[in-house]
Amino acid sequence: MNKKVAIIFGGKSAEHEVSLKSASNVFNATDREKFTPLLLGVDKSGKWCYNDKYPTDRMDLARDDYFAEATHVYLSATGNSVNVISRNGNKTMTSFDAAFPIIHGTFGEDGTLQGILKSMNIPFVGPDVLGSAIAMDKDVTKRLLKSAGIPVAKSYTLYKHLSGEYSFREIVSELGLPMFIKPANAGSSVGVSKVTDEPEYHAALTTAFHFDNKILVEEAVIGKELECGVLGNERPQASVVGEIMATEEFYSYDAKYIHSDGAVLQVPAQIDAPMTDTIRNLAVKACQTIGCEGMARVDFLLSRENKLVLNEINTLPGFTEISMYPKVWEATGITETDLITTLISLAVQRHERDAALLTEGR
Repeated sequence: MNKKVAIIFGGKSAEHEVSLKSASNVFNATDREKFTPLLLGVDKSGKWCYNDKYPTDRMDLARDDYFAEATHVYLSATGNSVNVISRNGNKTMTSFDAAFPIIHGTFGEDGTLQGILKSMNIPFVGPDVLGSAIAMDKDVTKRLLKSAGIPVAKSYTLYKHLSGEYSFREIVSELGLPMFIKPANAGSSVGVSKVTDEPEYHAALTTAFHFDNKILVEEAVIGKELECGVLGNERPQASVVGEIMATEEFYSYDAKYIHSDGAVLQVPAQIDAPMTDTIRNLAVKACQTIGCEGMARVDFLLSRENKLVLNEINTLPGFTEISMYPKVWEATGITETDLITTLISLAVQRHERDAALLTEGR
């Protein structure tokens, strides 16, 4: 019997709508001969929901409201599976054997959801708790990458209660202009601003502190935006490298996920073979440095002076129709359906490996 896989989507973060698009693509592309996918939503207030009347053929969560007629539920582990139980009547509505979390950003990509799933003793796609938590914190990630000899952009870390610790003039003397300001813990491109003068600097601080109490002020590395997919557990592999050609001022949240014309994705990237090899090797090394297994999209910046820095690691990258992660793997020779199958298989393998360790340690 094939495994029932819960595609967990939605969530409380600013990336709720993007998650709807990613979940739709994952559901539609799942191999039905190997897996039975089911949709399990988390609404914007954080309540778990299940809609047993929602269409199970090809669908679009962004178009058809899943939550309108959904039942509020809770999850109960039952050994090798998880029951989905209605809060009104305690009726078991369905169950699943593995999970594909595709909640981007806070509460879905930061180790919180991974901890819930791990405590229920079921396989789940993507990195484990620690790798997810580290990658979400861009400040901690940069510190670990620097210690491993992986190049990162120069930056300042600012805390809300110490936001005046450095003056605008001090920061500019070190980083120059323009610069970028971003929350340390937020999803892809959320709350990011490009700064060219002091009024923009203070406005950007306000925006970033809206999403997090810790933010990064980074030097601007102007040039190519390059992305590489990583896939695997103990022996991860890197995809071909893709290039983002943003039609907006920078590759913003809207350009990534909302506007199909916000950027042009060039796969493979227009870079030479030695640089391609360097990026692929660094992408794998970065994931191993922070303990990231399963999957990740590793983003780089290559300046006009050929300076390469690792920008960030995304542990639950977008799976929308305009997302880079499935596109670079398709260019590497893995279709979206086969990619999803591989990710679920990797989740099961890691779960079995970790379970065996627990047994041996008793």
